[in-house]
Order: sequence, then C-alpha cells, then structure tokens
Amino acid sequence: MTKPNKAAAFIENLNLAVQEPRSPSQPRTREPKPRKPPPTRAGLKHIGGYLDVDTVEKVAILRARLRLDNSQLIKLAVEELHSKHMAKRAFGDT
Repeated sequence: MTKPNKAAAFIENLNLAVQEPRSPSQPRTREPKPRKPPPTRAGLKHIGGYLDVDTVEKVAILRARLRLDNSQLIKLAVEELHSKHMAKRAFGDT
C-alpha cells in the first residue's frame, strides 16, 4: 500500500486556484476607495476642563434650552464674557 503524494496534490490544487495572467492591454478593475468625510475639526483647538456636578448640570440645561452643542455653548459663553470684560476696560473699570 502506497501513501498518496500530498505535496503533488497540494501543488495541483494551488495551480487551479491561481488566476490566469492578464495581458498588459487589459485594464485592471479597481474598486473605488470609500471617501472619507472631510474633517470637521480642521484648524480648531480643543479646550477642556474638569467641572463639578452642579456646573455640568447647568451646562446640560443650557445645551437643551439653547439647542447648542458643547462647543457652541462654550463659544457663546466666552464671547459674552469677553464683551463684558472689554466694556469694563473701555470705561476704565478694569
């Protein structure tokens, strides 16, 4: 009784799986790469902070009432504080 030649069977099956070589005149078909969405935070700087529970609750209430996200809410608060500070400076109340 002889053993079957496993190596020959492997090579034969491997040759069946190999694709026919393409001629240079046949164009390659590529699937288009999925497009990445444009970065929405390009050119922006992250500013974070650690807040107590009461302040976090106030932020959540303001976000809901004003329908703003955290970034929009922080920007609004900084702009209002800055305008008040600049008004005090204009009148000499530093």
